[in-house]
Amino acid sequence: MTRLHSIRSVRAALLLLGLWLTTASAHAVELPRVFSDGMVLQRDRPIIVWGRADAGARIEVALEGDRARATADADGAWRVALPARVAGGPFTMRIADGVAPRELRDVLVGDVWLASGQSNMEWPIAQSADAEAEIARAIDPLIRHFKVPKSWAGEPQWQLAGGDWVASSPAVAGNFSAVAHFFARELRRSQGVPIGIVDSTWGGSSIEAWMDAATQGIDGEAQAALAATLKADDERALAQTHANLARWQLPADDRGWQAADLDAADWAGIAVPGLWEGGGFNGMDGVAWYRTTFELGAAEAGRGLTLGVGRIDDTDTTWVNGVEVGVTESQYNLARVYEVPASALRAGTNTITVRVTDLGGGGGIHGPAKELFVQPEGGARRSLAGTWAFRPAQVTALALDDDKNQRATLLYNAMIHPLQPLPVRGVIWYQGEANAGSVVQASAYREQFRAMIRQWRAQFDAPALPFLWVQLASWHSGGDDGDTSPWAVLRESQTAALSLPATAQVVAIDIGDVGDIHPRNKQDVGKRLALAARRVAYGEALVHQGPVLQGARFADGVAILSFDADGLAVRGGGALQGFRLAGADHRFHPATASIDGDRVIVRSDAVAAPAAVRYAWSDAPVEANLVDGSGLPASPFRSDDW
Repeated sequence: MTRLHSIRSVRAALLLLGLWLTTASAHAVELPRVFSDGMVLQRDRPIIVWGRADAGARIEVALEGDRARATADADGAWRVALPARVAGGPFTMRIADGVAPRELRDVLVGDVWLASGQSNMEWPIAQSADAEAEIARAIDPLIRHFKVPKSWAGEPQWQLAGGDWVASSPAVAGNFSAVAHFFARELRRSQGVPIGIVDSTWGGSSIEAWMDAATQGIDGEAQAALAATLKADDERALAQTHANLARWQLPADDRGWQAADLDAADWAGIAVPGLWEGGGFNGMDGVAWYRTTFELGAAEAGRGLTLGVGRIDDTDTTWVNGVEVGVTESQYNLARVYEVPASALRAGTNTITVRVTDLGGGGGIHGPAKELFVQPEGGARRSLAGTWAFRPAQVTALALDDDKNQRATLLYNAMIHPLQPLPVRGVIWYQGEANAGSVVQASAYREQFRAMIRQWRAQFDAPALPFLWVQLASWHSGGDDGDTSPWAVLRESQTAALSLPATAQVVAIDIGDVGDIHPRNKQDVGKRLALAARRVAYGEALVHQGPVLQGARFADGVAILSFDADGLAVRGGGALQGFRLAGADHRFHPATASIDGDRVIVRSDAVAAPAAVRYAWSDAPVEANLVDGSGLPASPFRSDDW
């Protein structure tokens, strides 16, 4: 064979191979990403499988002897239903179109739960209580998690942006949703079947982002056009960020950047306070440094001072003249105030250096300008607000998703809609903090939440789909509190959704952290959700909630409260706390309360003729201690509608 003939033969073979690959690719079946190796299918329900292929393609799906066939429609969509199965596995599912068959291996049949909401549902085991021990215990491969990537879209999508099924093991469990994993662990014990968690969460997200356009009365076409504009704006902003970052070599070795005599001539100027997104670094997550100086007299330097460096999103280490004076981790909205000893100070110019780590969302030093100051001992505060030196050291992500979790429909379109019509056993939901900014907003949540539950049930074609949620935990929001607390109103709005069938609420006011919006005790949250699931989804006759107010009447200077409860008790013993009474003047006063059989009697010397009673009605009602016989806390309530 001549060399020329050999070359032509090779070319012909490559051409044929290319044509075959093109044809195979054109005909290859595309499955929803939630259909992949290691997936969990819902037991005792018809197994729905769907996807995309060429128009007219004939699809066959087989699972352990069961087969179903369909023909792709003009848009390439197809869908089949396999017979329901009891729990079991592992199995292999085969999907064929006559051209490029696919196999999904290690498929289990058990119960699938959708876990959604904002950061307290997203919060990982690695940042929760007893993280090291919990990660070591995560050895059950029949618990599997599918993490839906954070994504957004202006129109409903059929396909997720990504994701894989991951079996629980110590090597990977640190990244799992802590609440969802502890919930799954409890269900594994009680139900004895594989548990699959589809984790579709986004920290800081509002409920509006998780609802479709029609439910909110939004013009879908207008919303899609707005999303296109947002995308174009984001592309321009990211181009500017790339240009601003190009002046430095990244990532950088930042060891020693806290030194007072560091040459920072190539650092940029940035306004402080203000997130770095507003200073030309929009979309950047990672590590960046800030530097500024202040002057001290000799006497002042000898006395020490108090330093305020504002609110830092998320974690900071702060130095003065190269001496570490404070560290705060994962507190995006907490004002940092550090004491600086005289040994760290000098007469004349002093240097402040702050290393900031931002893992997502906004980053940098923010908050009111008054929270940035130096105050020498015995002296007045001096403002540190102004232009600081700024230098990124590491960029871990560069994307403009920060506000998309606040915009109506965008998360639903990309993170919930693509899951239909996946059969699931139920939904667990932990969200509401982002909707508790005002009483008006928190009041609106009452109808929004019920509307969302109805909408999701319609999407999954399951009118009685169990829907379980976590009521807001205790936290000092920093806004109005007491009688005008938006957090109290939002808890009431959550409770109102119990009017819908197949619902349950977990009360968490006793396991919150007043100083941290992300309480680390996720174990008890997961256990309480599992109790609710066992009652609502699995029909077990057990106590799944604490005392719930049934009625209040007022007579002889007291309020007499009746409850739906498995007994009444005081958590930890002692006196009942958390009650307030008001008369016709609408002014509430602290009250004493006592248990009288299955009732609670409430009185106050300041209210001779009570007309309304409230319990645990504040941002952080940690003193409220009414529980049932099993120790589950009473839900906050008010008898009035003032």
